[in-house]
Parts: sequence; structure tokens; C-alpha cells
Amino acid sequence: MGFIKKYRLEILASLIITLLYFFFRLVYLTRLPIFTDEAIYLRWAQIALNDSAWRFISLTDGKQPMYVWFAMVFMKFINDPLLAGRLVSVFSGFFTMIGVWFLTYELFRNKKTAFLTSILYIFYPFAQVYDRMALMDGMVGTFAVWSLYLSILLVRKIKPEIAYSLGFVIGAGILTKTSDFFSIYLLPITLVLFDFKSMLLRQRLIRWALFALFAVGISQIFYSVLRLSPLFQMISIKNATFVFPFSEWILHPFTFLAGNLSGLFSWLIQYLTIPYIILILLSLVLINKYFKEKALLFMYFLLPLIALALFGKLIYPRHIFFMTLFLLPLASWSLNFIIDFFRYKLKLNKSLYLRYLTVFIIVVVFAAYPGFVSLQFAFDPVNARIANSDSDQYANSWAAGWGVKESVVFFKQEAQKGKIFIATEGTFGLMPETMEMYLVRNPNVKIKGYWPIDNMLPKEALDYAKKMPSYFIFYQPQHIVIPPDFPLKLLFQIREGNSNYFYRVYQILPQK
Repeated sequence: MGFIKKYRLEILASLIITLLYFFFRLVYLTRLPIFTDEAIYLRWAQIALNDSAWRFISLTDGKQPMYVWFAMVFMKFINDPLLAGRLVSVFSGFFTMIGVWFLTYELFRNKKTAFLTSILYIFYPFAQVYDRMALMDGMVGTFAVWSLYLSILLVRKIKPEIAYSLGFVIGAGILTKTSDFFSIYLLPITLVLFDFKSMLLRQRLIRWALFALFAVGISQIFYSVLRLSPLFQMISIKNATFVFPFSEWILHPFTFLAGNLSGLFSWLIQYLTIPYIILILLSLVLINKYFKEKALLFMYFLLPLIALALFGKLIYPRHIFFMTLFLLPLASWSLNFIIDFFRYKLKLNKSLYLRYLTVFIIVVVFAAYPGFVSLQFAFDPVNARIANSDSDQYANSWAAGWGVKESVVFFKQEAQKGKIFIATEGTFGLMPETMEMYLVRNPNVKIKGYWPIDNMLPKEALDYAKKMPSYFIFYQPQHIVIPPDFPLKLLFQIREGNSNYFYRVYQILPQK
């Protein structure tokens, strides 16, 4: 009871923040349709769950398996694979929120600033998007934040148990996505917090270097697990799709820099929103206070951003999500600075009520718009004011799975009458993965993907139509207009967000 009384305010704040977080992340969690990449990852998790020989299935496409492994575990207890996969991201985001609290407190030694960071994280539109989608990037942010926190502990305390924990966290991170290798590359930057005035400077520096190498070694032992698969080399092949290998980059080192920076800063502005940007800039204007701590956070954001701008071949907003998390403690420091300024300026220390009211009003001023965007993404993803590139991909294009739920319900009803055949446009991606996720266990359903589809329907699909009710799903731009000689009858179509694409289900008419 003494502990509760002593820390009652912290406990109350933690409970409110926790409830607020799960409200923002869980409300209408499956309203956004399944995205192409989500379908791929979740189908992998299903296969891996049911066949241990395929636990490294993600390597077939050059992706590390950590997210798939977690999704696989959630699917053991949750029937809806989309819900299971998105809950992995929800809980990853929860641990990210806890991580930014500890990171902020370790840097600034101020609990109020740490709680403000968690609040800003809840309302952060970038976090709202990737904590609600069955993608790897939310988990990447989790391990990146905890890696920096443990790296700071290591440089300040230089203890073997910290190095050991850091190695495990970095190892888990690089088993999630290649982006988390930055936790290794940026490790020397934490020396900005090293006590160079120590009497045992040389010994402490050597100890830090040895422990840092020890942590990196542990992480590489984790990563070497992937070498057990003959598909390990697929990771480097996949990475080359998104970033230029050095041998290729050196031939045109700055050709894409300006264009990449333009896109990256556009996404940053759209996701950070003006209120957060003001707070971040204020912390940099007042950088003389906690200079080293602020410089460390900013470098952890800036250096990966520059690297991506230099080497990026095919980039999306999700690639910078983890970097932006290091800006939130800067924003919360400024928010706390503003709160303290008004508290002392208005002499509110004598009135607890006015002090809390002032805090509430100031937080609302800076969090209202980001919070609005975050809730809009949950309630109305088609019109949500997130980054244009993400809106186009996840809600308003052929890659967004509007119509998947309706077609699954339809096919389940048809399968109750007898055997049916479902043909899909595409052999990898939204189709046939979504149909397989929900229908592959139904003995009355046969699913087959086809690509390419040119001037006539696949003969196999036409043959199935002679034996049983058969259907064809079209959803990609190549077939906005179906050739009139295709023996198809449109059953229903659903617009893909506010785009001009439609998800269409046809019945294949049997031919003599």
C-alpha cells in the first residue's frame, strides 16, 4: 500500500495512457481492408504454423521471419488471420510506447517528459498507421527504440548484463528487417554520452568497446540462424530491390539524392504534422540545454535518413517510421518546457487544479490535430490525412483489398451447396493469398491463381466451369476493362477506396 500511495500519480497516468493507447489502436482495427503485403505475410504465417518445415518461408521472398513467427503464434489463438496479424503490431506498438518512455527518462531524467513522450506516441499518425497494420515496420520500430535505450545504458554504466540484453534486442531486430542493422551501425554515436572526464578513461573506454563488440557478436549469432536455410541469399537479392548496392551506387552517387529527399521530407511533414514539427524545432533551437542528449536523438534520426536518401532505389514512408521515433523525445522535451514556462509565468504552483488544467490545455493544443488524423485513419481510412503515398497504397488503390470480406462471405455460402472453383488474377500478393487464408481448409473450395492473363481465360479455369460453379476475381489495373469475348458474368464489384479501380467477382460461364 505504501508503494501505491507513493507512486499513485504515476500509476494513474500509466493506466490512463495504456487505456488511451489501446482505444486508438483497437477501435475498428479491421475496418481498413487487407493490404497486399499483409496478405503475403499472413499467408506465410498460416503455412508456417501448419508445417514446421516452412518456418523460414519468408526467405522465399527475401524477408526476415521474426514478424511471421509472432503472427504464427497469435494465429494459434485467434481464428481471423487479419486480426491476429494486426494484433501483433498493436502489441509491438505498446512495447514501443513503453520503450520511448524509458528512453526519454534515461536521457532527460524527468518523468513528466517521459509520460508526455508516450502521449505524443499515442496520437502520432505514423505510429497509428503501422501499429494497426500486419506489416513488419511497427516491430522494427520496437526493437530500434529498445536498442537505443540499452545502448545508452551500456555507454553510461558499462555492465556485461546490459551488453547481453542489447545483443538479444539487436538480434531480434535484425531478424525482423534489415533496417534494424542501423542499431549496430549507429552504436559508436552513443559515445557522445560517454564520461570522458572519468579518472579511469582508458579502462572504461576499452570495457565499453569490448561489451559493444560482445553485443554485436550475440546479435550476429541470432542472425546466423537464417543461414540454416538455403534461401538465405534471397535477403541480399531483396534488399537490392529497395537500395542500390555500393557497386551500383558509386556509378551515380548523387543522381537520386534530391528526388529521394523531396519525397522523404514530404512524408515527414505529412506524418509529423505541424504541431509536432514546431515542438521538435523548438527543442533544437534550445539545443544548449541537454545538448548531448538531443544531438544523439537527432543523429539517430538524421543519419539513417541520409543513408536512405543516398542509397534508396524504391522507397516508401514505412522505411522511415523507425527513424522518426527518435524525434518524439525531442518533441516531448519542448512540450514540457512550454508547460513549465506557463506554469511559472502564470504562477500556478499554488493551485493544483489550475496546474493540471494548464497541462491538459497545452497538450490538447499540440496533440489535437495529430489525434484527429489518427482517429480518422481508424474510422475513415479512405479520406484519412496520412501521407499520400500510404493513402494511395493502403486505402485507395488496387492493392487495397476492398471486396475481399464480401467475396469470402459469398464463396462460403456457395461452398455450402457443393464444390466450387475460384480463379484469381495473380499468383502472388492479394490474390490468391487472401482466398487461401480464409477458404483453403474448406474441402469444397478449389483455388488457383493465374498470371499473365492476355487474350483468353486459362483453359484450366474454363474446364472447371464445366464441372462445378466457377468464379474469377479481377482487381488489377491490367483488366480495368474485361474483353467482351471472355465468358464471364459479373456478380458484384466494389470500388477500391476513392480510386477508379474495382474489385470484381465474375461467374465463369461454361462453354460447350
